Amino acid sequence: MKRRKFLLQSSILTAGSALSKAFPAFAADALPTREFVGGNDLYEIFKNPAMGFRPFVRWWWNGDKVEKAELSRELHLMKDAGLGGVEINPIKFPQRTDDLGKPSLQWLGDEWLDALQHTFAEAKSLGLTCDLIVGSGWPFGATYLQGEERAQIVLIGTKKLEGKLDFEASVFDLLKEADPAVSSPHARRKMEILSVKLVPDPFNSMSEVQDLTQQLPTGYITASIPTGKFVLYTLVKIDSFLEVINGAPGADGPVLNHYDKAAVLKYLNHMSDGIQKKTGPLSKHIRAFFTDSMELEGANWTADMEAEFKKRRGYDLMPYLPFTQFKIGSMGNVFDYSYGAQLGWEMKNMIQRVRYDYDLTKTELLQERFIDTFTKWCKDTGVQSRAQAYGRGYFPLEGSLNMDIPECETWIKAGIGKEMSEANTTIGRGYTMVNKYVSSAAHLKGRRVISCEELTNTDVVFNTTLELMKITGDLSTISGVTHPVFHGFNYSPLEAPFPGWVRYGTFINERNNWWPYFKKFNDYKARISALLQQADMFADIAILPPVADMWSIYGAQNEPFPSFSYPNHLSLIWEAMHQNGNGCDYVSESVIRDAEMKDGHMRYGARKYHTIFIVQVESLELATAQKLLAFVKEGGRIFCLDKQPDKSLGWNNYKQRDKEVQDAVEQMKAFPDRFILLTTPEKDFIQWFRDLQVKYRITPYLQINKPDRFVTQVRYQAKDAEILLFINSSMDDSHAIEIVPAQQLTKNKQAWIWNAENGDRYKLNNSTKITLDLGPADSVLVVFDNNKKGKEFPSKLTTSDHAAVVNNWTVEFRHINGSITKTQMPVLKDLKDVPEFVSFSGTAIYRGNLLVADKTKVFFLNLGKVHGVSEVTINNKDLGAQWYGRRIYPIKEHAQTGNNSIEIKVVTTMGNYMKTLKDNAVAQYWTNEKRKDQPIQSMGLIGPVTVA
Repeated sequence: MKRRKFLLQSSILTAGSALSKAFPAFAADALPTREFVGGNDLYEIFKNPAMGFRPFVRWWWNGDKVEKAELSRELHLMKDAGLGGVEINPIKFPQRTDDLGKPSLQWLGDEWLDALQHTFAEAKSLGLTCDLIVGSGWPFGATYLQGEERAQIVLIGTKKLEGKLDFEASVFDLLKEADPAVSSPHARRKMEILSVKLVPDPFNSMSEVQDLTQQLPTGYITASIPTGKFVLYTLVKIDSFLEVINGAPGADGPVLNHYDKAAVLKYLNHMSDGIQKKTGPLSKHIRAFFTDSMELEGANWTADMEAEFKKRRGYDLMPYLPFTQFKIGSMGNVFDYSYGAQLGWEMKNMIQRVRYDYDLTKTELLQERFIDTFTKWCKDTGVQSRAQAYGRGYFPLEGSLNMDIPECETWIKAGIGKEMSEANTTIGRGYTMVNKYVSSAAHLKGRRVISCEELTNTDVVFNTTLELMKITGDLSTISGVTHPVFHGFNYSPLEAPFPGWVRYGTFINERNNWWPYFKKFNDYKARISALLQQADMFADIAILPPVADMWSIYGAQNEPFPSFSYPNHLSLIWEAMHQNGNGCDYVSESVIRDAEMKDGHMRYGARKYHTIFIVQVESLELATAQKLLAFVKEGGRIFCLDKQPDKSLGWNNYKQRDKEVQDAVEQMKAFPDRFILLTTPEKDFIQWFRDLQVKYRITPYLQINKPDRFVTQVRYQAKDAEILLFINSSMDDSHAIEIVPAQQLTKNKQAWIWNAENGDRYKLNNSTKITLDLGPADSVLVVFDNNKKGKEFPSKLTTSDHAAVVNNWTVEFRHINGSITKTQMPVLKDLKDVPEFVSFSGTAIYRGNLLVADKTKVFFLNLGKVHGVSEVTINNKDLGAQWYGRRIYPIKEHAQTGNNSIEIKVVTTMGNYMKTLKDNAVAQYWTNEKRKDQPIQSMGLIGPVTVA
């Protein structure tokens, strides 16, 4: 056992240095985003992170049933737990919950504004930063919206017919078929049929369309269907089709029309003006306005959509529109891609190109009328824009380019820490598919504060451990996140019946068993954020995903939870690069078109890339193809994965544009060493990319001798410092790796280990070849800088073989329900396998005796496997708490020859107990109901407990 591991797990140092006090809560403003900090200043920022670098938390004001005294209590609670800020988030009161008869305050009403002003003042007195969500719930809207200000959608209903027959259907039946199964339909939605068209199946030409729209005034559609198969398409527009999901009173009602700039600006000004009349300038009270993920459930229409399409694309959309649409359901997701007629090849080609043109037009309007309007409004208000600029119909990368604080999402899900599937890339990964887009957009614009809705949790509520939170948070960091906003803290008064008011989340709450240790996790996260916000993430490889092809073939997906990923291995490519010591960003066609191709690199702002991977891209804009050609001619290298582009995008004059794209691609093929077609593997992407590095001399900045899917890294560059973060996202297995950094990292620099748990740093003897022993859920920061003085990293200590501690434990169970039970446990067991304790929740105290023959030969106590937070006392000496990974404690200074009393406290999760509370609707909803039925969880001290 290596002694260094224990030294790196010493107690948290207290903050409060002079440097820390120099930074106010608004850390993003305190440190200009392009300034570099180096030397001991960088280390001091890391060691004692200012409040603004600490994790923030989403603070749900459940039902806006808030009172000033409770708001103050909870702010103090969060400050004491090591949080640095709150996102004030009014939301609908949760069902199945006793509201204690407390009234709801009306959003933007006088009482609500008074509570908000009180919160601002209290937070400021504590040094906490406030962000404020726009509206409430998602997508935002309000009861006062009228007419065109409300969200609209155009969609289809179809009927498959087979003749010969005389067909008749009422307008009511056609509308019923088209009515979408959205998750939150507005009760007063208005439906209108725009067209009714009959086509043969298969459908080969627009000349085959029979238009029956003129029959609508009769209330019926009739047709004589000849022999054969046909499909009747009904194109329907629905006004006010969607209601705000979980909106608080006053901010519920119909969703805003995000495609209407005047409506967007009216809504935003209504909110800011309403608040500022009470509070004065919001710039003195909040850091940013926040917009949650814009899951518009398929909203795709506004009054001038048809005219804008014709102006931008050069032809009339309406004849083709019904055939571009799919049958949709909840969240606007397609659930039947074969809903309409089968299309012949030429017809499919045309419809896919029109579909791209339509999605492009929608996305342009959303960018111009919502995103650009939102960012300008924030600037005019004097606050920053923070947004999850994705959903359906957003440019997945460009939507985040101009946000002051772009935000992504990282979820706690079943499988994290246990599996890293290649067959299903959602398994084992906390980050969602948008994280790499959002962080790449920030890198391209030189932004360092990249926020994340982190620890979102609907799978393992009440069963989430700090260890699982660390693994999930570390995965988030690897995807590019530097500023976590935890999901979330529920406003819940002390008198609320157990477990309190729970809207969503990881149950970040003082009633959670691990709450007394939560600050340890926050200290760790704060140091990581403080360090990485002073640096730029390194990448010299660009990845172009096939977004345009996806839009053409399948339509825009609902990010970050698309119906499917296109291609399904997209995330495995960037992961394999980082797991093999390279770094990469996603780019888009517009980024490529705006970049400068020079000296073998694609340059965009301060970023530059020597290699571009084009992933399964069939279609390109001509200007993009021409820029890629210039890149190759300048000495850059392109790898085309599985396909080489051979088509243009869109319908108008496509044949001529196809030829021009094909000509550019043929010219690139004249450079076979720089324009290369590769095939992606069915599995083992790590080895695939490792082989590419060797074959094509893709030089990593870091050689890793044993790459593994659970182990990955990311590189950041600060002033005179190179930073490498390594994580092991396995809950169970250790991974020892040997790394050889490139000379560009090590030249004239000293290698250090910086410990994010306690702020210590240790000098490494060898900067050119470093062995890292990553335990379960472990992470290591390796920093190369110009500092030469400091504590040496402890060398490996020779110890005797492990000797098992004598079993026969006395265990005291202190249950959260107030009961105390004692028992003998001759052999340690998982509590879930002990019938009388399977539903325990609280603190289990294991007491035993350690017989030591010679105290000079005993150095460490290893608890083995522990499910929960552990604390150890030996001979009445407190050795501290450990909350993840290897539970190893140095005992040399406290052990004695002969008998030693040992006490091990293990704080368990709550879920097994919650499953037994059959009369508690909240507990049953989150742990037992079919959709969320959680398995019985492991708990307690498993061991074996050994000494070395």
